[in-house]
Amino acid sequence: MRYAIVESGGKQYKAVEGGLIEVDRLSTETGKEIRLNQVLLMADGDQFRVGTPTVSGVEVKATVVDHIRGPKVVSFKYSPKKRIRVRGGHRQEYTRLRIEFIGGKGEVRAAPEPEQLPVPVEAVDMPAKAPAAKAPAKKTTAKKTGGSKQAAKKAAR
Repeated sequence: MRYAIVESGGKQYKAVEGGLIEVDRLSTETGKEIRLNQVLLMADGDQFRVGTPTVSGVEVKATVVDHIRGPKVVSFKYSPKKRIRVRGGHRQEYTRLRIEFIGGKGEVRAAPEPEQLPVPVEAVDMPAKAPAAKAPAKKTTAKKTGGSKQAAKKAAR
């Protein structure tokens, strides 16, 4: 398995061939190919190439799959005795990249197919469960009215 540690937007990401990564928003259109030249480490099986600070002659080719927005983060500032309540929020924008190729410049190699997620074992081996039988309904008794004095008062009204 070939992978690389790349830098984009001041952050480091592990890029695996055929995999997806989400980086900070890039101004590239969906479907376009980009090259990530800031490769800090490249691993191919048992061989490792570590850069000081980057590995020379290695590039990562990726295709822009989509532009997405992350989860909303809400901030709330509160001062109880000064009646200060400030509510703010933020949603980070990301670009989803599919890693097509990791290797040297000019190297020609077919990218592996994206790996299929394994099917959970219990979904394959276990038969579908039959619906559980419903419990019989409990018998309810009539509500008791109060003592005889209360019943007499209610009847007199």
